[in-house]
Amino acid sequence: MLQPARPSVRLDAIGDQTAEDKRSEILAYFRDSWDTYERLFTVIADDEGYYRRADPLRHPLIFYVGHTAVFFVNKLLLAGLIDARVDPRFESIFAVGVDEMSWDDLDERLYDWPTIAEVFAYRRRVRAVIEQVVASLPLRLPITWEDPFWTVLMGIEHERIHLETSSVLIRQLPLTSVRPQPAWPVCPDRGPAPESGWGQVPGGTVSLGKPRDHVLYGWDNEYGHLDVNVAAFRAGTLLVSHGEFRAFMDDGGYTNRIWWTDEGWAWRNFRPSTHPRFWVPRPDGGWNLRCLAEEIPLPENWPVEVNQLEAKAYCNWKAAREGRPIRLPTEAEWYRLLDHTGLPDQPDRTAAPGNLDLAGWASSTPVEANLHGGFGDVLGNVWQWTETPISGFPGFAVHPLYDDFSTPTFDGKHNLFKGGSWISTGNEATRHSRYAFRRHFFQHAGFRCVDSEQAVEIRDDVYETDASVAQYCEFHYGDEIFGVPNFAVRCAEICHELTGGRTIERALDLGCATGRASFELARFCAQVTGIDFSARFIRVCHQLQEHGSIRYAVPDEGELMSFRECTLSGLGLSDTAGRIEFRQGDAHNLKPQFSGYDLVLAANLIDRLYDPARFVADIGARLRPGGLLVILSPYTWLEEFTPREKWLGGRKVDGESLTTLAALRAGLAGAFDPAGEPRDVPFVIRETRRKHQHTLSQLTAWRRR
Repeated sequence: MLQPARPSVRLDAIGDQTAEDKRSEILAYFRDSWDTYERLFTVIADDEGYYRRADPLRHPLIFYVGHTAVFFVNKLLLAGLIDARVDPRFESIFAVGVDEMSWDDLDERLYDWPTIAEVFAYRRRVRAVIEQVVASLPLRLPITWEDPFWTVLMGIEHERIHLETSSVLIRQLPLTSVRPQPAWPVCPDRGPAPESGWGQVPGGTVSLGKPRDHVLYGWDNEYGHLDVNVAAFRAGTLLVSHGEFRAFMDDGGYTNRIWWTDEGWAWRNFRPSTHPRFWVPRPDGGWNLRCLAEEIPLPENWPVEVNQLEAKAYCNWKAAREGRPIRLPTEAEWYRLLDHTGLPDQPDRTAAPGNLDLAGWASSTPVEANLHGGFGDVLGNVWQWTETPISGFPGFAVHPLYDDFSTPTFDGKHNLFKGGSWISTGNEATRHSRYAFRRHFFQHAGFRCVDSEQAVEIRDDVYETDASVAQYCEFHYGDEIFGVPNFAVRCAEICHELTGGRTIERALDLGCATGRASFELARFCAQVTGIDFSARFIRVCHQLQEHGSIRYAVPDEGELMSFRECTLSGLGLSDTAGRIEFRQGDAHNLKPQFSGYDLVLAANLIDRLYDPARFVADIGARLRPGGLLVILSPYTWLEEFTPREKWLGGRKVDGESLTTLAALRAGLAGAFDPAGEPRDVPFVIRETRRKHQHTLSQLTAWRRR
C-alpha cells in the first residue's frame, strides 16, 4: 500500500491553533508535496527517459521536473514575496507548455535542455527559497485568496496537479525507461469483470460552486454559484470495467463510424486507435495492462481508462444495444450521485473514501472494491469523464496571480472529469475540484454510464464577458471614439513610418494584449511575433487567427450590456493572420528564440512591468543592428504593478526629480541612439457608454547600434 498524502491545509484555525501552528502545517504540507513529486521520478530508469517525448502533445519529463519549481518562483515574484530570480534561464525554458495550447512551444529544436543533475540542483535552491518565504512571511488567519500565503498554497496545489499529469506521461514511456519501485506498488487484486447493474438516483436541485469563505484552497473556476435542476436518472452501479469495454471492441467499436462523434472519429483515424491507450497486445492474442512502471495481465475487473471520445462512443454503442438514452453524466448529475451516496468531503473525512489520496495503490483497483450507497468508486480509482465542457460559474473571477489557469479552457474543447484517481491529492481530491482536459487527452480517467431522459444542456458562452479582456477587445477592435484614432492602428502606422515605409522581415509586438497591433504590423512585415503575459489575451488572438472573428460584451450602464462582433475581413486584415505567431511569455525573461528582430514595439508596457529596468537592459539583445525599438507609455506608475523602488521615473532620486524619459535615455544609451523626437499618441478606453478614459502615451523610438 502507498503512504497516504498529507491532508489539505485548512485556511482557518482549528481550536486553539495559532498562526505559528498554521505556518508549521503549511511547511509540512509543502514538504509532503515536494518530496512526493520527486519520489515519483525514481521510477525512471535512465537519463534517456527524462528526455524522451512520452506523448507528442507534451514536453519530455525533464520539463515537468523543472516546471513546478519555476512556477513557484514566477508566482512568488509576481506577488512581491521575493525580489530576484533563482535562475533566469531555467525560469524561461520551464515556464510554459503543458496543455497543447496553440501558444505552447513544443518544438524540441528550440530547447537546449539542461542535465538532470542541474535541474534537481535547481529544485534544491528553489526549495530553500520557498521554505524561507514560509518561515518569514507574516501570517494572518483565515487565509484568503488576497493573502500572500495563498500564493504559497497555489504553488503546492499546482505541484500536486503535476504529480498526477507526470505519472500519466511516465506511464507512456517504454518499459526500458522505467523500473518498478516499492514506493509505487501495483494492486494485486485481479479477477473477472463483475456484472454492473443500475441504481436509481433521485432528482433535485444541485447547487454548484464553492463559497468564497470555504476552509480549503480553491482554483478560480470553483467559485461562483449555479443552481441546476436534475431529473431522476439511473447510474451504473460500477465504473465501466475492462471486461465490459472489451465487448464494445469485439463488436467492432473502433471500426464502426456510427458510434463516434465527428470529433471522435477524426481522432480515431488520426491516431489511428484500435484499443485503449494503456492496453498492450500480447503475441498470444491476449492483452496486458501498462501500469506506472510495469505491465501486468489485463485485469478484467479494473476500470477501463480511455479518453472522453472513446467513452462517448461506448455510451452510444450501449444505448443502441439496450434501447435506452445512455450517455456520460453531466457535472450536475455527478454531484447528485455524490450527494446520494452521502460521502463526506475534506476536511470532514477521517480516511480516504476509496482508492484516493495515495491511500491505496499506485494503480487502479477492482471496480467493486469500494462501494458506498450501492455505487462503486464515486470518488477515487480513476477520474470519471462527463458530458460537460468546463466554463465559469456566474460570479467567476480570475485570480490576478494566475489568470490563465482556467480561462484558456473555456473554449468548448475541454470536458470536465470528476471524482479523482488513485494519485489525486490535495485540491484534486475534494468535492469542489473542477479539472478539465481536451477530449482526446489521456489521464487516469474512465467513466460511468447514466440512463437519463433529460437532455444535456451545454452552457455556450458565445460572447467574451471577462471584463478586462472585453475592454481590451473594444480598445483594439472597436470604433474610433471622439475622433481619436485607434491606438493600436496608430502605433503600427508610426512604426511603418519610422521604417521608411518599407517592408521588413521580422517584428515583435511585446505586450500585444488582444493583438490588433500585431495584425496591423503584418501589413508591412513578413513575420510578426505577438507576446503577452496573459493567456486570456493570447486566447483572443488565436480565436481571431483561427476563426477570423471574436465576440465580446461591453457594459453600457449597470447590468445592461452591448454585444460586439469583430471580423478580420471587416478590418481588411484577413491576409495578415498567417504571418503572425502569438505566444504567451514574460517580457522580462523571454526565451532565446525571440531575437533577431528588425522592429520591437512595446506599447503601454513598461509601466506595467515588475522590473522595467531589466527590460530596458535586456531588450537590445532582441534586435538586429539597425533595428528599431518603439516604446509607448503614459508613465502611469503604480505600486500594484511595479514596486516603487523599481519605477523608471516619476520619483525623486537623491533629492532630484527623475522622469521616465530621462531614465529611458540613460538606460538605452549604451546600445541605442534616439530615432526622432518623442511624440504624444492619444488613446481612449471605453468603460461604459458614458464613461471613457482619455490618455496621452508618449512615443519614443530608438535605433540599435
